[in-house]
Amino acid sequence: MAWDEWEQLKSNAAARGSGSARMQLNHVAPIEGSTTYGDLKVTNADLAAIGKEAHSLYDQLWKKARVAQSASESAAGDLTTQGFTLGKGLKHVHQRWEDQLNSLLDACAQIANHMHVTQKIHGGNDGYIARTMSSIDTLDAGFDDRVGAPGKKNPVYENPKPKKKQ
Repeated sequence: MAWDEWEQLKSNAAARGSGSARMQLNHVAPIEGSTTYGDLKVTNADLAAIGKEAHSLYDQLWKKARVAQSASESAAGDLTTQGFTLGKGLKHVHQRWEDQLNSLLDACAQIANHMHVTQKIHGGNDGYIARTMSSIDTLDAGFDDRVGAPGKKNPVYENPKPKKKQ
């Protein structure tokens, strides 16, 4: 964040007034006339669908984009052996095709794996947040058990009455 941005944020906060002290989480203000916020929401089903499509594309590329691999290698070798310059050109094209295909296969595998890992990580984060919030609720409940009315001293801590002499 640049210094100018920080100064702008401070002046915006001051403009809201001192009576509006509150905690504000990162979010986008609602779009006028809309009941939704601009936050990105992705469910595990969405992540699973993206991962499944990436895996499916990987499988299809592996099966269908490599069909001519052996024929291209063989033809390039035969043409080169017979002295045709076309053999080197075909070999070069075939090698570039393989390089690009491997790059695409790697990208599909990374997407599929990333979606799987993202599901696990966010599932764990959601569980952690739920456990933390429930422990805060439990702690808050302990503070709600007041002995007396708010603002009054707890009678337990008042000065003890003097004991009678026997």
